[in-house]
Amino acid sequence: MIAITAALAAGSLTLTACGSRDEGGNSSNGDKTTVVIGVDAPLTGDLSALGLGIRNSADLAVKTANKDEYVKGVEFKLEPLDDQAQPSVGQQNAQKFISNKDVLGVVGPLNSSVSQQMQKPFNDAGLTQVSPANTGTELTQGDGWKTGKSVRQFKTFFRTATTDEVQGAFAADYLYNKAKIKKVYLIDDQKTYGAGLAASFKTNFTKFGGQIVGTDHINPDDRDFNAVVAKIKKTGAEALYYGGEYPAAAPLSQQLKDSGQNIPLMGGDGIYSAEYPKLNKKAEGDLATSVGKPVEQLESAKTFIKNYEAGNYEDDYEAYGGLTYDATWAIIEAVKLAVEGNDGKLPSDGRKAVLDAMAKVKFDGVTGTISFDEFGDTTNTMMTAYKIKNKAWAPEYSASPKLD
Repeated sequence: MIAITAALAAGSLTLTACGSRDEGGNSSNGDKTTVVIGVDAPLTGDLSALGLGIRNSADLAVKTANKDEYVKGVEFKLEPLDDQAQPSVGQQNAQKFISNKDVLGVVGPLNSSVSQQMQKPFNDAGLTQVSPANTGTELTQGDGWKTGKSVRQFKTFFRTATTDEVQGAFAADYLYNKAKIKKVYLIDDQKTYGAGLAASFKTNFTKFGGQIVGTDHINPDDRDFNAVVAKIKKTGAEALYYGGEYPAAAPLSQQLKDSGQNIPLMGGDGIYSAEYPKLNKKAEGDLATSVGKPVEQLESAKTFIKNYEAGNYEDDYEAYGGLTYDATWAIIEAVKLAVEGNDGKLPSDGRKAVLDAMAKVKFDGVTGTISFDEFGDTTNTMMTAYKIKNKAWAPEYSASPKLD
């Protein structure tokens, strides 16, 4: 995959370099101005299934915009970079995007911890970032959100995924009121996403009247969890809630069941991957939440699914396919608004024009109506709970949780 990614990136840069520069510094490709959209995601490693779905879905959006000539006089190119789910690599990728003046927007990353290293450089450069997967509430609202004092952190950061404040509340509501589970053991992987999600779940579950019978932290790189499984067994927990991602969640769940504890593991969108039941022979009955409704159930997603299949991508669009398409299209829509507001030409300061246009972006996307609030968060807070049935995730319940 590294070779493929490098080839795609090189292809993008080569095509960009073929033409001459216009007065705004952007490349011209014949009669068209080239606009590059960056994509940052883990294209290799444990989380590559999600990352490749992100890359492919962004690729489909760009190809669709070009085929339909959605923005007159503009040809879009994709530049995907592999962050390996590592914050330091994401930071390096951010600088690569910033240094390429043709890049007017970046889609990604997958991980909130990676995003924390990319947000300030992008903000300083005035380069728009739209994540289809970052759910850490503090990324947009700062740590003050916990006490009702939310303040927007970076003017350049937007997302089509809703926050862990919403996701944690939804998971707690589902587990307590729908699944009728009152005692939960809580574990997180100490990463930004996992710790934030676990904290939100705990706050809301206890608010409903649920009991957290024990808490623990694990190293997400570990695969032997027998010590913590033994602790859980002594508590009488009716479920395990895990804040983290599927590579560790799968063996944690299996070892839990192997110990004789027939209780479900529940997690957030970080475990909602087709890889989870493949890595866990005893995943049946486990639960996950993910943002939005299943795209397969959405009338608005039929064309996306059809075109994705026709694109012959080797990898599934996974959990964030629809959200990625919408994140990419939001940037395309902002470019369109910038061009239309400048007599049909890309303004000389393309990045500023795109960023200014983001506040006006509103369209009917794959996952529903796409627009952003004063923090850069999506206005769509729909969530879905899933259960493993016959070795695959099946939707159980969808709703938009009400927050206090």
